[in-house]
Amino acid sequence: MTAVAGGQVQLIDRLEASGALAPDWRQAFLDVGRHLFLPDLFWASTSDGYERCDRAENPERWLQLAYSDAAIVTQWDDGSDSGQREPTSSVSMPTMVASMLRDLDVREGHKVWEGGTGPGWNAGLLAERQGAHNVVTVELDPAVAAQAAVNFRALDAVPTTVVGDAADGYPPGAPYDRGILTCSVREVPPAVIGQIRPHGVLVLPFAPLFGGGAVARLTVAGATATGPFTGSSAFMRMRQQRYQAPPVDDYLPGDWPGAAVQEFTNLSPLGVVDDWLASFVVGLAVPDVYYRRGDGGDMTTLWLFDTGVTSWATVDSVDGASRFEVRQSGPRRLWSEVEETVRWWVEAGRPGFERFGLTVAGGAHRAWLDAPGNLLPSVRG
Repeated sequence: MTAVAGGQVQLIDRLEASGALAPDWRQAFLDVGRHLFLPDLFWASTSDGYERCDRAENPERWLQLAYSDAAIVTQWDDGSDSGQREPTSSVSMPTMVASMLRDLDVREGHKVWEGGTGPGWNAGLLAERQGAHNVVTVELDPAVAAQAAVNFRALDAVPTTVVGDAADGYPPGAPYDRGILTCSVREVPPAVIGQIRPHGVLVLPFAPLFGGGAVARLTVAGATATGPFTGSSAFMRMRQQRYQAPPVDDYLPGDWPGAAVQEFTNLSPLGVVDDWLASFVVGLAVPDVYYRRGDGGDMTTLWLFDTGVTSWATVDSVDGASRFEVRQSGPRRLWSEVEETVRWWVEAGRPGFERFGLTVAGGAHRAWLDAPGNLLPSVRG
């Protein structure tokens, strides 16, 4: 057995044993090697950051990482030289790829649309399973799409690859039985919903503005899509939905704290934002609030803002403290809204990702717990 085959089979065995990989996907994962979609130089996501790996320098490590359960970054900063070092294209971690394809529940003859081709591994798997003629994949970045096209040459089944905006779907190929996004959104594109057949399925990573993220499995009925979240996720944001925050001076034209009155809270601000599930629940309940953090020595200040540019709040977190100073200004009390949401979540027994769901209708997004009629408190009515 070659090194490639050995690492590939071991990874597939682990995915299947964990339940992430459905048995009917095993052959596609065997036929479409992950290494075929990786450049010679990449950065693997690890618990310590990103590990740079050059195939020419260390081919054994390159192959080991190719068949590890880690996301692999293939582009930074949209391919520019901005120096921000934000990952903007990747091959997703195999567990996430397998579990989302499991959620997609494709059947023989189903036509599938994918938004976010990236290097192409996910689309290649779909084309192998469904047949090339049944898969359309859309990529915004021309350079990324061009590289995917090169990668597809190693396959027997090559999907239709389109350079375009995934938020528009791809009308010439519609309607689709299944749709999948490989980038996170905070607003589900209505055009995509409109191109899925009635009773069709749309799987996507949903990431509220405040934080956190989870995979949603939505069933489509006309212009409405509803369904549960199936588990935690962390994906790059769809480029068109990256939030461009106004300058802080638009909220606070004078010196801090302005007219804001000093208050105190027992809820740790870092305990909220550093908890992926807690921040996700807050984001579902207050979708128009975001935060920025300022770290300095033994104190971290959390700044909260609303997208309507009407209100702001600060919460100071001092190392070892159990009581935290709060300042709130504007018609809304943003930290109080966060506190109320966390309190509700704790009293409900800290439900996990899989107990929440989402309904999208008429451009509105409604989050719920356990059933579509059981809306989160702050989105009721």
